[in-house]
Amino acid sequence: MSQAHRFDVLILGSGAAGLSLALRLPASLSIALVSKRDLSEGSTLYAQGGISAVLDANDSLASHIEDTLDAGADLCDPERVKLVVDHGPASIRWLFDQGVEFTRDDKAVEAGGYHLTREGGHTHRRVVHAADATGKEVETTLESQVRARANIQILERHIAVDLISGRKLDIKVDRCLGAYVLDDASGEVKTLLARFVVVATGGASKVYLYTSNPDVSTGDGIAMAWRAGCRVGNMEFMQFHPTCLYHPQARTFLITEALRGEGGRLLLPNGKRFMHRFDERAELAPRDIVARAIDHEMKRLGAECLYLDISHRPADFIIEHFPTIHARCLELGIDITRQPIPVVPAAHYTCGGVVTDEMARADLPGLYAIGEVAYTGLHGANRMASNSLLECLVFAAQAAADIEAHLGDAPLPPDVPCWDASRVHEPDEAVVVSHNWEELRRFMWDYVGIVRTNKRLQRAQRRIDLLHHEIIEYYGNFPVSNDLLELRNLVEVAYLIIRSALRRRESRGLHYTLDFPFKDPAQRQPTVLIPDNYRPRAD
Repeated sequence: MSQAHRFDVLILGSGAAGLSLALRLPASLSIALVSKRDLSEGSTLYAQGGISAVLDANDSLASHIEDTLDAGADLCDPERVKLVVDHGPASIRWLFDQGVEFTRDDKAVEAGGYHLTREGGHTHRRVVHAADATGKEVETTLESQVRARANIQILERHIAVDLISGRKLDIKVDRCLGAYVLDDASGEVKTLLARFVVVATGGASKVYLYTSNPDVSTGDGIAMAWRAGCRVGNMEFMQFHPTCLYHPQARTFLITEALRGEGGRLLLPNGKRFMHRFDERAELAPRDIVARAIDHEMKRLGAECLYLDISHRPADFIIEHFPTIHARCLELGIDITRQPIPVVPAAHYTCGGVVTDEMARADLPGLYAIGEVAYTGLHGANRMASNSLLECLVFAAQAAADIEAHLGDAPLPPDVPCWDASRVHEPDEAVVVSHNWEELRRFMWDYVGIVRTNKRLQRAQRRIDLLHHEIIEYYGNFPVSNDLLELRNLVEVAYLIIRSALRRRESRGLHYTLDFPFKDPAQRQPTVLIPDNYRPRAD
């Protein structure tokens, strides 16, 4: 049986949130940074659009706050929105200091020399970006900084199995003590203990059949925190990006919202525009409106896809501003300077997650949640474009400050039992995992998608109950593997989404139900689910 490994801080996840937290913590601390795949593989790497922040003298913090509250359909926490927006400019400066190279525009004097674009829901140009590959620039720059830090131990291809807590082990220390982590190469489950534990594992969009997210987005942190006794909030609000490339060789390739911000037009198969019939802002309406409009038109026409056209702009402009999209589409035989792009909606962003406070603390003492895994109150019922990377940066800084302030209060974790796999046996029906994975993602797409009904949700609930029992039995009898762990977490997250959606008997933001098609002022509060083993924090 292997021995436990001890650290000051254990960070699960290596996107913008996890990397920036590791860099903001004091170099005197020993840090373990766990990545499920290669260090850079995750949603941040594929983020195209940019980061919203007030950098233009003609813009204002008040305007950014107002736009965010409006996009969130009256369900944002105003204090959290103000916190994030106020820290926006400083977050961009911090990235610049780390070496992130944003697209510049020497003529943009009032924007500090940055080229700013505009995306859906924003009333001003306030999205700073690195061409159309902002996430890649941020991720790779921060990765290089992390690799240069001697105090950070990087564990790539290690998959978190479960959080370790005193209450789960029935010992007197009521706090998060670490995590059991599977080494994918050796098959060994390691025991990682730490004074502070941070989940920065991203979202859960792989619970759906069609998604713009990479394969790692399986809701691991949300499921683990729920099992550890933490509340989750607003899980019914799953954002579907309106424009994912429709092509068999590029099923998860996103077409950034910035393309519509720069004049891209959504078209029916006959070449006619339609968004003006759904919202006066047309293509610049918030994502939930645009996604529902596309979904409606596709179902009305029986169309496999619709089209996004920017070919009316000069070719040089298109290639300069959207080099990644231009190159990828060209590889697939689509010249976006001359023809429209076939697009469909796809699951994109998890607006809900682990409930946290203003310092990113979860309900279990010693545990933090940052990035897409967390429910901070920023996004409300709908995330406004490019607020997500900003949220990662701001709450990573908040968590770092809180950890540093409480270093003297955090006890060293006690000895805990290491992982025991002595009573499991090799699976003889591995097909069960792959079959259940496909069934789950299919019925979530069909019954808990962009447009919902109570009947569809109840069908999904019956199926998830059956799957949940099957997976618990399978998990208890066979060795853990990446596929089994991800399926277990996705089933947990699907249960939380369905349960939350059934509780909200209105249509608001990303949750749209034909049974209750209007907003209900009496339901203007977040949906918070409480696990059986929940205990309120004493501090």
